[in-house]
Amino acid sequence: MRQHDTLFIGGEWVAPAGTGVIDVISPHTEEVVGRVPDGTPADMDRAVAAAREAFDHGPWPRMTFAERAAVIGRLADIYAAKQGEMAALITEEMGSPITFSNLAQAPQPLGMLQFYAEYGKTFEQEEERPGLFGPTTVRREPVGVVAAIVPWNVPQFVSMTKIAPALLAGCTIVLKPAPETPLDSYLFAEMVTEAGIPAGVLNIVPAGREAGEHLVSHPDVDKVAFTGSTAAGRRIAAICGEQLKRVSLELGGKSAAIILDDADLPSSMGMLAIASLMNNGQACVAQTRILASRNRYDEVVEAVAAMVSSQPVGDPADPATGIGPLVAKRQQERVEGYIKIGMDEGAKVVVGGLSRPMDRGWYVAPTVFAGATNEMRIAREEIFGPVLAVIPYEDEADALRIANDSEYGLCGTVWTADTDHGMDIARQVRTGTYGVNCLMLEANVPFGGYKASGLGRELGPEGLSSYLEYKTIARLG
Repeated sequence: MRQHDTLFIGGEWVAPAGTGVIDVISPHTEEVVGRVPDGTPADMDRAVAAAREAFDHGPWPRMTFAERAAVIGRLADIYAAKQGEMAALITEEMGSPITFSNLAQAPQPLGMLQFYAEYGKTFEQEEERPGLFGPTTVRREPVGVVAAIVPWNVPQFVSMTKIAPALLAGCTIVLKPAPETPLDSYLFAEMVTEAGIPAGVLNIVPAGREAGEHLVSHPDVDKVAFTGSTAAGRRIAAICGEQLKRVSLELGGKSAAIILDDADLPSSMGMLAIASLMNNGQACVAQTRILASRNRYDEVVEAVAAMVSSQPVGDPADPATGIGPLVAKRQQERVEGYIKIGMDEGAKVVVGGLSRPMDRGWYVAPTVFAGATNEMRIAREEIFGPVLAVIPYEDEADALRIANDSEYGLCGTVWTADTDHGMDIARQVRTGTYGVNCLMLEANVPFGGYKASGLGRELGPEGLSSYLEYKTIARLG
């Protein structure tokens, strides 16, 4: 068992203020695999004080972008050497299939570090612009102390969408990992120390909701960066609004995959399996609404059912596993609750249902509903599990209407033999990320959502901008 009895604050491993602990339980075995301190508001105060000191008086904000980029590059090199260890650790703590962990849980955070390390080499702090009465300097300065609050589903991915650009900007950070997945943050803290990032620039306090809200409300926090549920995002936005505090929110999704009549179903299903079922369905970008025309509806239902049925369910550490357990018993019960809701609403279970595929572990049967409508709760609410609803449409205009008829706007895809036409479809769906015959998240382009899927953008140059304040300096003579 991985036992940690300290917190990473001010560049040191320090004793927590309280005696509470967080047990990390394997979703596969239901056994305790790790234990860390349960951070308290007092621990958050200490972490914020360390970050405040590092920002107000430390070297990090006063270095050039190129100097910080060089340190981030060292961190990326260290991360690259340990990404296999990181992937295995995330699989152990939250049940992500090891194939997905090796594909995304560790490599994508590494890619973010590498992007910002390279981007920062030539990024200028000041830019000269001509004015009516003389030259004007536009100066980019770090926003200050950042509270980064992340969920459990892709813990390093969502942590790095905040940490990497914040570091390059010159900010200091307090990271609050989710109670379900704190172990990966300890490994990352070791990398931060080895890379030579100054004390207090990154502080890590695993904790629950009470300490998290204390961190959000802290007067010495200048910006909150949050990934999680829309309900929690609304609460955080309200707190930040009261304090006029900078905030970025990456929230839920209910993405639609539009399958056009000219799509090659066998090849589409290979990519759609990843797009819809990645990480056991526990992904905000998952394509969980499958839109099929009435002309090919039965054919699409059959193809989706075969695709889901072909995914081996089992031990997430087994490379052959396609779908593992859900993160916690409460999540298992939540997803099974939605399966029952779908049945009660009149949708037909084609694959899966309420029979659990494993006697032990927090598994649910990967499930496909046919006969679903976009008005059903299984089509409108984020389930966060391997549950897909195949919804019929009349024509392309109807497909676009259904895709846009959602409170969310995070992601989406279209599947077609005509990529140019797919681009036309993409331009008409109100989402922040879209894929034509694929679902890709890249470090060099913005990621975020429309509507209730969030505020602001992460990644790319746009992600860096959210950690900067812009100062205009005009002068005469």
